[in-house]
Amino acid sequence: MFKTALRFILFDKPKSIGALAGTVISVFLIGQQVGIFIFLINAMSTLVGNNPEYVWVVDNKTTNVNTLAELDMRINYELKSLPNVEASYPLVVSGGSARFENGKSTGITLIGVETPAFAGGPWNVSNGSKEDLLKDGAVFTEFFDTPLFGGLEPGEYFEINGKKVFNAGQTKGIRAFGGGVYTFTTIERARYLGNVPTTKANAFLIKMKDPSQQDKLIASINGSISSVKAWRSEDLAEASIMTVLATSGIAISFGTLIVFALIVGFVIIGLTLYSSAIDRIKDYGTLKAIGATNGYIRRLIVTQAMIIAVLGFCIGMVLVEGFRNGIANAGTIFDYPIWLRVTFFAVTILIGLFGSLFAIKRITSLEPAAVFRG
Repeated sequence: MFKTALRFILFDKPKSIGALAGTVISVFLIGQQVGIFIFLINAMSTLVGNNPEYVWVVDNKTTNVNTLAELDMRINYELKSLPNVEASYPLVVSGGSARFENGKSTGITLIGVETPAFAGGPWNVSNGSKEDLLKDGAVFTEFFDTPLFGGLEPGEYFEINGKKVFNAGQTKGIRAFGGGVYTFTTIERARYLGNVPTTKANAFLIKMKDPSQQDKLIASINGSISSVKAWRSEDLAEASIMTVLATSGIAISFGTLIVFALIVGFVIIGLTLYSSAIDRIKDYGTLKAIGATNGYIRRLIVTQAMIIAVLGFCIGMVLVEGFRNGIANAGTIFDYPIWLRVTFFAVTILIGLFGSLFAIKRITSLEPAAVFRG
């Protein structure tokens, strides 16, 4: 069966190449759009997603870590008094504008963390060490956002909200969603630069004595302090993603493009196999005339579609990996989990199967005697 199907494919190379190209295009478009979508949803929750060891305490109306309201610092003392709380670290998040010596400027999101724990960041430090933030005027910028920072190099000075700071180090791969790029510093300096009162913070990150009692601690906080809500880090990350998706057109936009890619593959494969079947209708009729059943013909056509689908998937994924590695060099970093790669393969097989229906319907309705007429 496989050899016969391969002969049919190789006999009409132009149409086979057309079907293969349709599969490759479909796989590439799906992989490309899903990859960018993964990058965006990771960015939506990067702050909380990269600090999973803490219980996050935020305003009781907040469901998005990208828009944190201010909290009274007195809450921090209440949190520290609760059982199973080893430490509670305030986090300050404020907006600002950075201006550089070459005249360029950019919006930033300033993250202020308490030292020496550095709960909340920075992470993925590629230049310098966290302790460098203790230096007077020190901030950390993001390597991939260097063009937005006017080509700022480590050690160079610039201004945040009109106040002089210097680039003490860099992170690599921390991409913010929506607003300004992430810039890290100490909590005291973040308050000074962002004009945040010493009585305010935007979140509290709780380190537990016994992580196995996390749910009990969360219930205790939510039951005793009415103005805040405690979250598991993964729950707040998921809530942030769902909030952003529900209030923007991102999901619809990417979903539409993915559906379009599926339709492209389905139509191209279907029409190509149908056209090929029409061109070789006498061959199929001869097979039926010498005893081939409709079941055999179906399997023959499906086998052709599967060969094209598998080969198209392999070529398409090579192109997708090239695309992924290429944009990673520009800071758009993401990866495909194994289950998603398996899903890509299953979708490609389904495209081939559904595409083969056009040809199957036409050939199985063919009368064997028709090939011997006129």
